Amino acid sequence: MTMTATTPLRVTVWNEGVHETTQPEIAAIYPDGIHGAIAAGLTELLGQEVTVRTATLADPEHGLSEQQLAETDVLLWWGHIAHDQVSDEVVERVRQHVLGGMGLIVLHSGHFSKIFIRMLGTTCSLRWRNPEGGERELVWNVNPTHPIAEGVDQPIVIEAQEMYGEFFDIPTPDDLVFISSFTGGEVFRSGVTFTRGRGKIFYFSPGDQEYPVYFHPQVRRVLANGVRWAAPVAGARQAPEVSNPQPV
Repeated sequence: MTMTATTPLRVTVWNEGVHETTQPEIAAIYPDGIHGAIAAGLTELLGQEVTVRTATLADPEHGLSEQQLAETDVLLWWGHIAHDQVSDEVVERVRQHVLGGMGLIVLHSGHFSKIFIRMLGTTCSLRWRNPEGGERELVWNVNPTHPIAEGVDQPIVIEAQEMYGEFFDIPTPDDLVFISSFTGGEVFRSGVTFTRGRGKIFYFSPGDQEYPVYFHPQVRRVLANGVRWAAPVAGARQAPEVSNPQPV
């Protein structure tokens, strides 16, 4: 597909959807699922710039068939307790689409998803703590000219959230956009970008299922900016490959 100024970005919000269907207290926070809350925020902020669909683990092929991925420009991924239930075949399919140019936004505990570990090649491990009631998180914008940081408060104040702390075992990112600090004194690289093949990847950590973080207007702004940033460039989607061109 060739992108034009009038062609909406095709966005898929993927969520394993386990907490909301098995834990009433989580369903009360996210009655339409975490994916529903994220999709609503993108639609609210981006309007006609996007068409948004959702998919979950329980869907056939996890809602990520070859056709569905071919019709996705940016994929958002939220997972937590069912990483091992995601089909390796689907993970490889997603990887190939990212290498070919599809944008990928990985959220919160998606740092331990098969696709994120596969794309980055490290353990993606970190420190965490989630006391009752959570901790205040301050999300500091350390790259104010980056497109993902446009129009974002300094800092974003999240009153209750799970703590993620360093060391975060990821490769050196292309861009460090946000660093978070927590009540206990920890800091965390909470907003980082990578490029793999022709695809752009953005990881953003705020968003534990126990807290209504995906209704936070500034978190929604970051995700909307991330979708714009991760959009593929014009042209056919194809992973880089070995070629033997003739001399010019």
